[in-house]
Formats: sequence, C-alpha cells, structure tokens
Amino acid sequence: AEVTAIDRRAWGVAVRTADGLVVRARTLVNCAGLHCDRVARLAGDDPGVRIVPFRGEYYELARPELVRGLVYPVPDPAFPFLGVHLTRGFDGSVHLGPNAVPALAREGYGWPVVRPAELLSTLSWPGTWQIARKHWRYGAGEVHRSLSKSAFTQAVRRLLPAVREEDLRPSPAGVRAQAVLKDGTLLDDFLIREAPHTVHVLNAPSPAATACLPIGREVARRALRRAQETGWRPPAVESGHCV
Repeated sequence: AEVTAIDRRAWGVAVRTADGLVVRARTLVNCAGLHCDRVARLAGDDPGVRIVPFRGEYYELARPELVRGLVYPVPDPAFPFLGVHLTRGFDGSVHLGPNAVPALAREGYGWPVVRPAELLSTLSWPGTWQIARKHWRYGAGEVHRSLSKSAFTQAVRRLLPAVREEDLRPSPAGVRAQAVLKDGTLLDDFLIREAPHTVHVLNAPSPAATACLPIGREVARRALRRAQETGWRPPAVESGHCV
C-alpha cells in the first residue's frame, strides 16, 4: 500500500498507508526503490538526492544460438549504465539491452505512461538539468534507439554482426531508480543514510542482486543499532530458545 504519512516519535515511527493502516516500529527501513527519496522526505529526512527514473528497454533474440555466453561492451566511465549488452539466461533465451531513456513517471514502463506530478518532480531537480546539459548528445542517441528498432539493431550489431532487425522481439522493460545529486552526478555506488529511527537505502545499483546478502546484513546491522538507541535490547538466546 502507498505510504501517505510518517510520524517520528520518541519511541520510533508510525507509518500510515493510503488504506488507513498504521504500522508502528522502533526503526523504519526504507527500501522503496523508485520512491525511496519520497519516503525519506515523508519521514522528515533530507535524502540529498532525487530519484530520476530511467527506463531500460529490452528485446529478445529470435535466434539465441547466435550467442553462447555473456557479451558486454567496454563501459563508459562517465555513466553508471553498461549500455546495450547480450545476456543469455538459464533457459537458453538471450536478451538484448537495455538502453537508458528518461521515464516520464516513476513507474513509466513505456512511453504512454506519463504522471505529470512525478515528471514535474524530476524536472524541478537541478541535477536533472545538469545531466541534460552535460549529456544531451548521449541522451538523444538513447531516445533514438528507443523509438527506432533499426537504430537499436545497429547498436546490437556492434557486438553481434550477424543479427538482423527481424531477430529482435520486444521484451518487458525495467525502470532504474537512479539517484542523482544536485550537481548532476549520477551515483554509481551504494548509498545508505540514517537518521533517528530510520535507515534509508537510496541507491542500490548493480551488483545489488549479486551482493544482496551482505547488503542485507549491513542494513540489518544499522537498523538494529537504531533500535537499540531507543533502549530496545534483543532477547537473550540460550540453547536455541529465547529467554
């Protein structure tokens, strides 16, 4: 359910959802992804970043036998995006992509999805305009490849010369929750910020899935420390049973 209000109290936090549910806890762990900066502000904390959504579009290769492994381009250190690459799945399918185009909504999984309030939030952030000023040429190329299957095919052909346009079948897109600083810096590392009773996971880029277990342990460690600041202590454990 959508979070509509967060009240910080001496003992912890109270979170209210759109359906009227109130959840109380000693520590709030914010892992809201595309909405994590908004949740941080609801809690009264300044995240210091704005989530600027970038949609990553994919195609599936109709002739997967052309690819026998993982094929990646040399990354551009100026961007946290890998660029179009070829990924072979466990089932033998091969996905091509993603590109990185500005999404017109936080959950804008296609061009028709537009949410004016969320778009205004993106455009009102100074970092958005810094990105546009510095990288407009790169961005224009990404939009072109989004709107033109032929242009996308040309990008794939640099890695797989034998591919044809008819080999590309549309596949579901994803949206990257890209944290951007006011100066336009695209954060490419993990960002976890804390405040009394709150732990905010504000940026978890690749390899977040690969590193999910140590990230989870780190978030849990911070949340436990915040809870202990309220006087809470974990129950003693003896012979596998809580005492």
